[in-house]
Amino acid sequence: MTASQRRSTWPATTVVVVVVAHVVLALLTVIILAGVWHLGADLWQIFAAAGAAGLLHVGAVVAHRWPWVGYAIGALAMLVLVMMPFLGWSPNMLPSAVCFPLTLWRLTSRVSVRSSVVALAVATLGIVLTELVTWARLPPDTPGWTRLVEGGLLMLVVGGVWLAALLVRRRHEAGRQAESERLAAAVADERASIRRDLHDVIAHTVTVMVARIEASAVTTADPATRRELGDIAEAGRDAHQGLRAMLATLGPATVAPRADSRPREVPISLDALPDLVASAASPLHAVTFAEVGERRPLSLSAEVAAVRTVQEGITNALRHLEPPVEVTVRLRWTPAEVVVEVRDDGGKALRDVGSQGTGLIGIEERVRTAGGTLSTDDGDDGWVLRARLPTKEGNDRTE
Repeated sequence: MTASQRRSTWPATTVVVVVVAHVVLALLTVIILAGVWHLGADLWQIFAAAGAAGLLHVGAVVAHRWPWVGYAIGALAMLVLVMMPFLGWSPNMLPSAVCFPLTLWRLTSRVSVRSSVVALAVATLGIVLTELVTWARLPPDTPGWTRLVEGGLLMLVVGGVWLAALLVRRRHEAGRQAESERLAAAVADERASIRRDLHDVIAHTVTVMVARIEASAVTTADPATRRELGDIAEAGRDAHQGLRAMLATLGPATVAPRADSRPREVPISLDALPDLVASAASPLHAVTFAEVGERRPLSLSAEVAAVRTVQEGITNALRHLEPPVEVTVRLRWTPAEVVVEVRDDGGKALRDVGSQGTGLIGIEERVRTAGGTLSTDDGDDGWVLRARLPTKEGNDRTE
């Protein structure tokens, strides 16, 4: 269904209310016209007024889909009623005349404010014309102030309808703007989440590949092979830098978590950590894994944060340190929390890898979203990345 179709479709209950309102107004108009005819009005006046009343109802219906057409039909019908001589009263006071402010409402709620001002000006001009014509037809003994009162009431009705429609329109526009901003924030959050996942998965894999190639280059005895492996490792590092540059185009490094944020269902778990650690080991990179204490249930967001913390810690150690490097991954469990620790020995030396990445920013956001804390220690004997994440039992105790 298109936007125009949605605008032109009414709920069933609304259709019933509209039909009933039209029927009631039409019946009241017929009763009044019958009374005017009984008081001596000509038959052509009755038919002309009835035809104009019918046009008012048609205009109100048409205005739902074509506002300007419906408004023009209503204005024409009101002009017919104004110009018709009746017995000492304004024929535009017929009950069916209520349809004209309705067409103004629909027009104001659908077109630009400038166009709605034009429509208001037309309605105002019609009221002035109505009162002038009626005043000219007044009997000599009728006071002229009655025209001013009637004109003021009509202006109050038309102006009130226009202003109310404008306020409702502004409120709807504000609601649509808020929804648009919410969707934009959701898209930005999703892009940032995709960016973090790409960084965590691909950057870790590329870094491990480069580390293994460098280890093979050191252990091989053939100079040509050593040079070739060194070139491949350098190409891998260049690819890593290019990857980071491309990921930067996906959006900001981090997006503030929202109250309704839910962790993305990433197909990883703590059971994958031993294989993850083992895949990073090489002759020049001693990567070991240890787990202390009884494993406790974690929320999905906490489990994802734990695995990503290990992944980021290993990636940073292999990327920033000259081998040989020793990395220790340790999980320490208590009933309330799990402490995820990735510690390296500092390697042979620090490696110049250019600008700093944003992986730690993403990990910090993951850990914070899961209700934990992230810290780093940079000492003489190496670098430590440590995440404290609550278990489900720990979360229950804090609630």
